Amino acid sequence: MADLSEETVMLVFTLQKRLLKIINEATKLAFMIFEQFGETEETTPELDELQSLRERATSYYIRLYRLLLQHSESQPTATSATLDLLVQSIDRTRAVADAGEASNREIKRNWNLS
Repeated sequence: MADLSEETVMLVFTLQKRLLKIINEATKLAFMIFEQFGETEETTPELDELQSLRERATSYYIRLYRLLLQHSESQPTATSATLDLLVQSIDRTRAVADAGEASNREIKRNWNLS
């Protein structure tokens, strides 16, 4: 049956919310660093890392969206491949979100940003 449990759907939405927060925070931090310190030899690695972080979080956000939509459109039964991809993406997204939140905190701390 193609119906996902409410728990799984809410987990996907929670992960997407985390990714949105990561994207927002990385964008804000990049702006703050650029405004306060400019684009210099010292700031370029962090600005590049923040850009990469935004791109990675965006990619995983879109992947979860597409898989959830694909799964919902595969009524009355979803393929096992779709379910497997969704489960794998959830696991990978957790790791990406954990790493993204840690990177944002570290950059914020390194540059004394509030």
